[in-house]
Amino acid sequence: MTPASHHDAVVIGAGAAGLMCALAAGRRGLRVLVVDHANKVGKKILMSGGGRCNFTNTGTTPANYLSANPHFCKSALARYTPWHFIELVERHRIAYHEKELGQLFCDESSKQIVAMLLAECADAGVEIRTHCAIEQVERTDAGRFRLDTAQGRCEAASLVVASGGLSIPSMGASGFGYQLAQQFGHAVLPTRAGLVPLTLSGKHAERLHDLAGVALPVEARCNGASFRNFMLVTHRGISGPAILQISNYWQPGDDLRLDLLPGTDIDALLRDWQRQRRDSELKTLLAEVLPKRFAQRLCEHWVSSKPLRQYTPRELDGIAALLRDWPLVASGSEGYRTAEVTLGGVDTDGISSTTMMSRTVPGLYFIGEVVDVTGWLGGYNFQWAWASGHAAGQALGGS
Repeated sequence: MTPASHHDAVVIGAGAAGLMCALAAGRRGLRVLVVDHANKVGKKILMSGGGRCNFTNTGTTPANYLSANPHFCKSALARYTPWHFIELVERHRIAYHEKELGQLFCDESSKQIVAMLLAECADAGVEIRTHCAIEQVERTDAGRFRLDTAQGRCEAASLVVASGGLSIPSMGASGFGYQLAQQFGHAVLPTRAGLVPLTLSGKHAERLHDLAGVALPVEARCNGASFRNFMLVTHRGISGPAILQISNYWQPGDDLRLDLLPGTDIDALLRDWQRQRRDSELKTLLAEVLPKRFAQRLCEHWVSSKPLRQYTPRELDGIAALLRDWPLVASGSEGYRTAEVTLGGVDTDGISSTTMMSRTVPGLYFIGEVVDVTGWLGGYNFQWAWASGHAAGQALGGS
């Protein structure tokens, strides 16, 4: 057998978190190897933001993350902020812009972010091996980590698991990181698809499927969470930013409600219509504030349309209540195939929030999506990748 290559640290996964960890450790003079089974690095970075990479959010706070321990993310996020990453982006002269709500995107291409990370890794002496599937991982009697890979054996004092979650399996996502965590005695909390379109069945699917492509601003509410943004009707159900956001808080059977005219005093609007446009039909007036086809469908199945003068005050109250709190019964989600993130993952109780190192296996670290920390839509998950990767990169020890 070819002799093993020796390193201070091996990072499994050449995504956002893995590359950030590697360059941070490499800058400290450590000999770092990054291995990935994929054919190229940063695949999710490349596809994100429609190819422009929503690389961070200037409004990032711990409140933008879901975890069984909501305090876990605080330390890493405080020590590596969006402004640290922005400084790196600006140093590499990558033009960017704010789209909305603090979301920062490249002006040109997400390829620039990957090129920046690779340049930083090269400057720090980091070695990266793609097409490098891992066959076995073990910890030697001397406390080192030995990996048998498709490109030979390697050993290191530290092992960083940055292999991501289950979302978008077509890009190579797998549960390998969870299996590795369990191999070394770590608990893995139940996982499910997050930031994912929801599917409809039964009467809701029948009533809405032919409206695919219709978009409208809504406020989606579920389990105490609410998000105001656009909803998009699809052939299978509903999507759009508001729905992706609320999907993190929704599970089958949960009550999902939509305000179809967010920010509008609907009661006052209906009263004004009844006074000033009393001979107009409800569906005609709703088509002025909602997409026409959507307004017509509402009046076909949820409220009867007649001239405004014919409605009693009680009926108008009922229409206002429906528009403000429209119940939509989702049957499921599109699953990991289209999910942007994975909820759940390696239990944070077994990890140091300061260093990302295992509390029971010295030298073993978990960062990024594999950990039970999931951000909202809008650059928050990349910021967690940068912050957790940087925390581990600063903490890794040599051999």
